[in-house]
Amino acid sequence: MTDQRAVPRPLVILLCTAGAMVTLAGIREIGSIIGPVLLALVLVIAVAPARTWLQKRGAPGWTLVAVPLALVLFLLFGMVTILSVAVAETANLVSTYGPQFNRLVTELQSLAAKFGVGTEQVNQALKSFDLGKIFTLVQGFASGLLGVFSSLLLIVVLLLAMCLDAQSFSRVLSSGAAHRPQLVQALNRFAHKTRRYLVVSTMFGLICAALDATALWMLGVPLPLLWGVLALITNYIPNLGFIIGLIPPALLGLLEGGPKTLVFVVLSYMLINFVVQSLIQPKFLGDAVGLSTTMTLLSLLGWAFVLGPLGALLAIPLSLLVRALLIDSDPNGEWAAALISGEAPGGGRP
Repeated sequence: MTDQRAVPRPLVILLCTAGAMVTLAGIREIGSIIGPVLLALVLVIAVAPARTWLQKRGAPGWTLVAVPLALVLFLLFGMVTILSVAVAETANLVSTYGPQFNRLVTELQSLAAKFGVGTEQVNQALKSFDLGKIFTLVQGFASGLLGVFSSLLLIVVLLLAMCLDAQSFSRVLSSGAAHRPQLVQALNRFAHKTRRYLVVSTMFGLICAALDATALWMLGVPLPLLWGVLALITNYIPNLGFIIGLIPPALLGLLEGGPKTLVFVVLSYMLINFVVQSLIQPKFLGDAVGLSTTMTLLSLLGWAFVLGPLGALLAIPLSLLVRALLIDSDPNGEWAAALISGEAPGGGRP
C-alpha cells in the first residue's frame, strides 16, 4: 500500500491566499481594461429582463439587441453627464466661497479666544487647512469614475458585443445544465441577485435622493437636485456611500448658512438614510446580497483598492460574481457560503 497524505490545511490556506493576491494584483494592473468589461457585464445583466420580455412577445430579432443596448447607453451617458456636472459645479462653488470661509475662520478665532485658546494656535491649525481640499474625496471619486467612462468607445463596443452574444450565451448555459448543473445554477443565481440588488438599491436610492433634495432645498443649500442625484449614485456604495454623498451639501450648508445649517443638513441626511437604508431597505433586499456586514465592508475595501472608484460602485455585484464562481458552483462550498453570508446552511441565523 502507498502512503497517501492529504495536503496540510494551513498550506492550502497559504496557497489559496497567495493565489488570490496574485490574481487581484494582476487585475489591478489591467484595471483600465477589466473595469469597463465588468461595468458592461453588470449593465447588460441589469437590462436582461427587457430582452426576455421582448423575446416572449415575438419581437423581431434586431430589437432583442437594439432595445437593451439603448437602455444601457441611456443609463451610461446619464451617469457620465451627472458626474461631469457634479465635478464642475463643485469646483465652481468652492472658488466663490472665499469670503464666507474667511468669515468662518474669524468666528472660530473669536470662539477659541473665549475658551482661552490663543489666536496663534488657531492660525497654526488652519495653515494646513485648505478649502479646496475638503472636496478632494468626492471629486476624486467622481473623477475616477469619469476616468473609466473616458474610454466610452471601448465600453460601447463591449456593450454591443455582449448584447449580441446574450441570446447565444443563454442557450449555452441551458445546454450545459445537464453537465455542470451547480455552475449553471450559480451563474443564474448571480444574475438574479445582481438584478434584484440593483432594482432595490435604485428604488430606495430614488426615495433617499428625493427626500435629501427636498431637505436641502428647504435649508437653502445650493444645487439641491444635483446633490440628490449624487446621493442616488452613492447609494450603490455599501457602508461608505452615505458619507461620500453627504460631504458636498454639508460643507456648502456650512458656507451658505453657517454651523446651524451644517447641523441640520447632517441630521436630515442621517435621519433619512437611517430610516430608509437601515430599517426599510434590508427587508426588501432579503438574501439578494448574501454577504455579511463584515464581508460587505471587506469587499468594498478590496474592490476599491483593485479597481478604484468603479470597484467601490460595483463592489456588491463583483463580490456576488466571485461567490458564484468560487463557492456556489462548488458542491462542497455550503460551509464557505454560510461563513461569508452569516447564515446557517439551513437558511437561519447561526
